[in-house]
Amino acid sequence: MGKLLSVLYGVASYAFFFVVFLYALAFVEDLPVPKTIDSGTGGPLVSTLLINALLLGVFAVQHSVMARPAFKAWWTKFVPPPVERSTYVLFASLALALVCWQWRPLPQNVWTLTGPAATAMLAVSYAGWLVVLSSTFLINHFDLFGLRQVFAYASGREIPPPHFVTPLFYRVVRHPLYLGFIMAICAAPVMSLGHLIFGVGITAYILIAIQFEEHDMVNHFGDTYRGYQKRVSMILPWIPSSKS
Repeated sequence: MGKLLSVLYGVASYAFFFVVFLYALAFVEDLPVPKTIDSGTGGPLVSTLLINALLLGVFAVQHSVMARPAFKAWWTKFVPPPVERSTYVLFASLALALVCWQWRPLPQNVWTLTGPAATAMLAVSYAGWLVVLSSTFLINHFDLFGLRQVFAYASGREIPPPHFVTPLFYRVVRHPLYLGFIMAICAAPVMSLGHLIFGVGITAYILIAIQFEEHDMVNHFGDTYRGYQKRVSMILPWIPSSKS
């Protein structure tokens, strides 16, 4: 029964993530969903900025703290290891859902593009979402989102230790998933002040989170990852690696 519950929990967490991910796409792209990044009634500037900063802070802290090895070592004293990743996915999805639900709009226009420029910007944004999703499959989508762990536990299989690979996008930049998010969020043909703040906040979080992630990767893979840092730039393919 424990194995069955683990699988059901993992599948439910993954399904919730996927729904939230699709909603977040619509939220950013201003598609017809109940609430988007620019919909709703704006409030006083100071309180709006504080609430939005708090929302981004909750999102950033959850993603960064729960992903660290030290937290996982402590967390798995209470959460069974087979569902640890699914629990992370569930909490990450809840944090993102909270941002989409409680985000306060700042509709003041920063720029508006029209014609081919608007089409090109929108294409970059949707390409970013595609890069995000495809990057997860290039490594191991089902491991990243906890399904591999719960199904391995249910079938009594051991998951082999991860080995270092650099497929496709990972040969161009070390963090294509993060690059995809920046493209998706920041490439907007119509940019409001609220959207701009959202994009700047997410980009700042990504640049900070990468430092922790790189540290963990070096600790895990050692010289293999140090060599990768020297060969491949961190997030922008035309900027040389700072590790060279």
